[in-house]
Amino acid sequence: MTLPWIQLLLLSVIDCLADCLDSGSYHGPRWRMEPSDLFIPVDSIEEEATLTCDAKGTPPPQYRWSLNGTLINLGLDRRRRLSGGNLIISNLDRYQDVGIYQCMAYNTVGAILSRRASLQFAYLDHFKVHTRSAVSVREGQGVVLLCGTPTHSGDLTYAWVFNEYPYFVQQDNRRFVSQQTGNLYIAKVEPSDVGNYTCVVMNSITKGKVHSSPTSLILRTDGVMGEYEPKIEVNFPDNVPAAKGSTVTLECFALGNPVPEITWKRANGVPFPSKVKMKYSNAVLEIPSFQQDDTGGYECVAENKMGKNTATGRLAFYGTENNPDLIYSMLSKILSVSALTLSDAGMYQCVAENKHGVIYFAAELMVLASPPDFTGNVLRALLKAKAGTTVTLECKPQAYPIASILWKKGNLPIHTNDRITLSPDGTLRLANVSKSDAGSYTCFARNRFGMSSTTGRLLVTDPTRIIQGPVDMEIIVGESIVLPCQVASDPVLDVSFSWAFNGHLIAKGDGHFELVGGRTAGDLMIRNIQLYHAGKYICVVDTDVESLSAVAVLIVKGSPSPPDSVTVEEVTDSTAQLAWSPGRGNGSPITNYLIQTRTPFTVGWQRVNTVPEIIDGNTLTATVVDLNAWVEYEFRVLAKNSVGVGEPSPVSVKTRTEDAVPDAAPGDVGGGGGSRSELVITWEPVPEELQNGESFGYIIAFRAFGEVSWTHVATSAPGASRYVYRNDSIAPFSPFHVKVGTYNSKGQGPFSPVVTIYSAEIEPSGMPAGVWARSVSASEIEVNWQALSFTPERVLGYEVVYWEDDTKPETMGKVRVPWNQTSVTVSGLAGNTQYFLTVSAFNTAGTGPFLPAINVTTKKPPPAQPPLNVEWTLIGFQLSLYWEPVLAMESESEVTGYQSEMIGKGTLNTLTTTNSTAELTLPGDDDDYIIHIQTLSEGGLGPASDPIQIHQLSNAHGSKAWSMDISPLSLLLSIALSTFRLTS
Repeated sequence: MTLPWIQLLLLSVIDCLADCLDSGSYHGPRWRMEPSDLFIPVDSIEEEATLTCDAKGTPPPQYRWSLNGTLINLGLDRRRRLSGGNLIISNLDRYQDVGIYQCMAYNTVGAILSRRASLQFAYLDHFKVHTRSAVSVREGQGVVLLCGTPTHSGDLTYAWVFNEYPYFVQQDNRRFVSQQTGNLYIAKVEPSDVGNYTCVVMNSITKGKVHSSPTSLILRTDGVMGEYEPKIEVNFPDNVPAAKGSTVTLECFALGNPVPEITWKRANGVPFPSKVKMKYSNAVLEIPSFQQDDTGGYECVAENKMGKNTATGRLAFYGTENNPDLIYSMLSKILSVSALTLSDAGMYQCVAENKHGVIYFAAELMVLASPPDFTGNVLRALLKAKAGTTVTLECKPQAYPIASILWKKGNLPIHTNDRITLSPDGTLRLANVSKSDAGSYTCFARNRFGMSSTTGRLLVTDPTRIIQGPVDMEIIVGESIVLPCQVASDPVLDVSFSWAFNGHLIAKGDGHFELVGGRTAGDLMIRNIQLYHAGKYICVVDTDVESLSAVAVLIVKGSPSPPDSVTVEEVTDSTAQLAWSPGRGNGSPITNYLIQTRTPFTVGWQRVNTVPEIIDGNTLTATVVDLNAWVEYEFRVLAKNSVGVGEPSPVSVKTRTEDAVPDAAPGDVGGGGGSRSELVITWEPVPEELQNGESFGYIIAFRAFGEVSWTHVATSAPGASRYVYRNDSIAPFSPFHVKVGTYNSKGQGPFSPVVTIYSAEIEPSGMPAGVWARSVSASEIEVNWQALSFTPERVLGYEVVYWEDDTKPETMGKVRVPWNQTSVTVSGLAGNTQYFLTVSAFNTAGTGPFLPAINVTTKKPPPAQPPLNVEWTLIGFQLSLYWEPVLAMESESEVTGYQSEMIGKGTLNTLTTTNSTAELTLPGDDDDYIIHIQTLSEGGLGPASDPIQIHQLSNAHGSKAWSMDISPLSLLLSIALSTFRLTS
């Protein structure tokens, strides 16, 4: 089967000029050197690989290469190049370069193919890291230790390490390392075999070695293995193909007790020739320089006194030249050629292939006589040319001997002049063509064997002009633009537009680019421009006769790229010297830099003060100031240009500032309270970032009023916020001066301002007198008492405690009032419920004694029923209301009256009545009102009726009127009652 790439190349090279054949000096390519298989270590992929290819021929051959049946385009492949016919591959790629290569040599006579050569990469991966299970066997038993070869490419060799390197397992009649499987075979285990075994695998090409995890071999304690007949564990296949001249190796090894003896023989009984070698106690049979007479059956026999075991196989000879299973095919031409023409001249190659290989045979066919033939080389039916250019018409028939040429325009022969040239090879050249040169042109070719002709038409067009092309521009990232490209052209021409960006054709499907316009416009729209869109844009205009282009340079500006390599070069307790390397300006020069910092105590990144205060774009160092001592800082740098601020740099290494004496004092120093004989001092702890060093603590200083010297106490807890000084000599509620300072390992810091606090006081010893209470409503009780006339202790106020009964402690509540208040209303109570109450004085030390409890029962709750069936009459500003009286239930307080409320913007008018009627006068202002009615009772106000909404209306003369809204239910009831009154 002919490959497509071969067919295309053969069509381009099999044509031969008649004069070439006439000279008798041209012949097709013949191989001098063909490519060979290559196996390259993976760790050598930085080197070059060379596949050889060299042929002789006249003219000298040219070369093409294919990889896996696909033509290699060397014009677009920077890693592959030709040196003569040799293919040189640099920067080898393990995945792209592996495969089957084939070389083609060709000249004007024809082409031939080389043998196929493989390029492979040798490698050996590491074993998977895992613990291998121990192998437990009885003494005298045979065992197989598996190697588990890792993935690889290339031939391998195997060895086993016993216990530790470099002690390798020595092969003898009892132990064997298979080079086919990599496994270790021990025919009969002895106590000396106990230990750890490690499989060592080496790649024969890369010379790399890898080691497996060790496998422990241990002896079982439940007895010794008895004697048994041989068991062959290592065998060779039933049918082994062997190439002529190769070295054939057969392996055979058996387990058994006693240790089996290995012998070999041929099935035909013929003794082994002297070249055959036995290795490793006959476990390996080696046949060098394999030939036809080495084929046949081979037998391995393993034997001990308990019996024997046999393995057989057959060696088969193969050679490509003499195998009956060959498949033949022709690559370039059929074997029988009828109606021979000059186009049949060229190289013919036969390929013979079977499973063992491929060979090629080449021959050259030369055609010695032919009439003129324009097949494959006719004039174009229509040739367009721009006015003022030179047109070349070639007349190149295939003919032997060479044909004579005659040109005609229409029916008139063409003669040479100052614009028209007829070359000896038949080429017609028309210089500076104009519209008058348009027409039909025919070339006639004649020799003694016949005549032929070919005709084409010439159309002369006006030149094409670019009337608006792209211009150089500056644009900011994210914007969109249109680069124009518009032309004026001859209507008969087909015009196409294409754009190139930095030397590469812009392909369709790129989401940023879109070609817009019609026949005479090929504008390029670029959407959402990015930095990488900066560069040279070329609009290419192609017509049938010419190609034009226009160029523009696009500068894309964006915010700067991140600075890099931010380092902290020097630190003190409050400064850090930074340096960095600049990022790209991205089309706009960097104007200045910003520095940000982050500590464990900040939320996110914060800008810092620097020297210089403004860091210009040419400065790559700065000193960060106003830092806190003994704090771990990270820094990053941002660049700014005319577009904006760019992304931040990578973060610097964490750096701690030097320690220093504390410069911050605790805040909010105060205190007081506590238990008897205590002075409680409190403060706001200094934040960790302001502690300035290790071993941070507080110094608490205090003195009683009138004293000169201070008492100092230190605490080493950085988070402490309270200190209690206890001394029985401290009088209750005595004033003290207090201040709190700081210290760390570098020294003592500042003290806070001095404040006055008081020592703990004693709870009041007196009890309020004259306590009495009354129920105000269903939810309120008013409590009264007499103020304490005298107590040595300070009284801050009074506390009223109340509860329902002693069996329900969860119902207890309390209310506190200032010392100058002798009554309080307790609210939020349950209706018709008995409460117990007591009163006591309190200060910061607690509450004093309290009187025996008194009890009060709250009033029944007000009626739950609101006033219903509200009716109204509105005359002018006078509103009359009527409703049905509310009757209280037995569990509710009796109705003592009604309360009507009229609510406006910021106003509240209340009217109380004992009847179920009310008269309200509406104000004369510009306001709307809401009116509702509630019951009055000892238990308090009951629920309100549905609201009545009154809206003020103004007429054209400025006089005022009112309209009313009432709830739908009330409205229906009012209508029903009105109807009832009218009918009765």
